[in-house]
Amino acid sequence: MTSMNVLLSIKPEFAEKILSSQKKYEFRKTPIRKADSVENVILYASSPVQRIVGSFEIQQIINESPSALWEQYGGDSGITGRERFMDYYSGKQEGYAIEIGNPQRLLTAIDPTEHFDDFTPPVSFQYVNGEFESLLEQDAEEPPVASD
Repeated sequence: MTSMNVLLSIKPEFAEKILSSQKKYEFRKTPIRKADSVENVILYASSPVQRIVGSFEIQQIINESPSALWEQYGGDSGITGRERFMDYYSGKQEGYAIEIGNPQRLLTAIDPTEHFDDFTPPVSFQYVNGEFESLLEQDAEEPPVASD
């Protein structure tokens, strides 16, 4: 099976929480259906940043009701209140929690419009191929070494 990447549009506050490991789960209304073949989730911080800021690996995707997701993963959601979380899922019977692994911050955020003439940020996410991966490889930051 060919591996691919997902370009995920995310609010800058949550992108920052993912990259600083304060947010362990990313929540979505729409499933990433081909998750087992996704190598990296590429983070596109939406307005006002409008840059690719990093990436992470999918550990697993949990499918539950919004209230069950909040009960189990709300503490690692990066969201301060249950009301805001539940508002996001308003009218939805189920949601998806993407467990975040190995978050990598880019040293320099990338403006995709400088590399792709027809770049349009995804509404939620889109599947992308190697062209985005080569951008990330140019600028990967070494993860910090844990000290005892």
